[in-house]
Amino acid sequence: MGPCMNLKELARHLGLSQSTVSRALNGYQDVSSDTRERVFAAARRFDYSPNASAHRLATGHSGAIGIVFPSDKDPLLDPLFTDFLSGLTNSAARRQMDILVSASLDTAEASYRRLAQRGSVDAVVLSSPLVEDARVPLLDKLGIPCVVHGRTRSPRPHAFLDIDNEGAFRQAAELLIGLGHRRIGLVNGDARQAFAVHRETGWRSALLNAGLEAPDVLNGSDIMTDEAGYRLTAGMLAAPTPPTAVICSSIFSAVGACRAIRDRGLTIGSDISVIAHDDGITSIRPEAHHPPLTTTFSSIHRAGERIAEIAADLIEGKAPADCQEVWPVDLIFRDSTRPPKRP
Repeated sequence: MGPCMNLKELARHLGLSQSTVSRALNGYQDVSSDTRERVFAAARRFDYSPNASAHRLATGHSGAIGIVFPSDKDPLLDPLFTDFLSGLTNSAARRQMDILVSASLDTAEASYRRLAQRGSVDAVVLSSPLVEDARVPLLDKLGIPCVVHGRTRSPRPHAFLDIDNEGAFRQAAELLIGLGHRRIGLVNGDARQAFAVHRETGWRSALLNAGLEAPDVLNGSDIMTDEAGYRLTAGMLAAPTPPTAVICSSIFSAVGACRAIRDRGLTIGSDISVIAHDDGITSIRPEAHHPPLTTTFSSIHRAGERIAEIAADLIEGKAPADCQEVWPVDLIFRDSTRPPKRP
C-alpha cells in the first residue's frame, strides 16, 4: 500500500475502527497508549494527513474554535485584538485546531445560532464581556462550550481566564498613596464592561481605605483610545482641585493622558504622576516613553495562548466546564511616578 492513504485505509491497515484511529490521533485518553503509538507510527509511515470531513464524521468535532465580533468594528485594526488573536491562533495550531473569526452581520444571538446549527465550531471564545453578558447563557442553551476572556456575572457554570484587575488597580493606587498623592484620577475603560468595574473597585477601595475621597470628577470612563484618554484627563486637570496622579486603563488611554498633561504645561513625573495598564502589545512600549511609564502588566498574547488551551481541553473533556483562572498582575515602577510637589 502506497503513501497518502485515507482514514479508512489506515484503519483497515491497523485492524482498528475509523473512530478509534481518529480518537488516537487526537489524543483521547480512552485509547490506550500502545494503540496510540501504533496509530502514530503508521500515520508517519504512510504520511497520513486527516481529511477534515472524515475527522468531523469520526469524532463529531469540527476542529475549530470560534470568535465573533460586531460587523461595525474591524478588530484587525485593534492592536489589543490582534495580539490576543495571535496568541490564540498560535496555541490552537499547536493543538491542531483552527480559529474561525466571524463577523456578526445582524445580532450576536443569530450569529451564535448559525454556528450551532452548522456545527462550525466546537467551542467559542467570548471577549470584552459585559458585567452581565447574555452570550454565556445563550451558548449554554445552544450546547456550545465557551471560554470568557475576562469575567461576567452568570449563574451558569462557564470557563474564564481573567487578570486580577481589582487587585492591580488597588496596588497602583496604593503605590501613589504611599508616595504622598491624595488626589488620584482614574482614566478607565467602558463602564459597561466587567474589567472596568473591577478596576474602579480597586481604585476606589485603595482611596477609601486610606481615608481619601474618590470623587466623580476624578473618575472617568470611555473606550480606551488616545482621544478618550486626552479628553478625560483634560477634564480632570481643569477641575478646581486637579489630580496629582492618574491611573489609565490602557497604554492608548495613557498616550492621550500624557498629551493632555503636556498641553496643560505640566511635566509628567515631576508635576503629575502617570500609571498605565500594559497588555504587552508590540506596537507601543511603555519603557520607550519619555519619561518611561510605570505600569501594571499582563501579556494579552499569553492570555490568548492559554484561552486556546482551555478551549481545547474543554472540547476534549480534559477540563471541567467551569475551569476558571485569575492571573496576578505585575506592577513595574518607572520614572513617570514620583512623589507630588504638594501632597
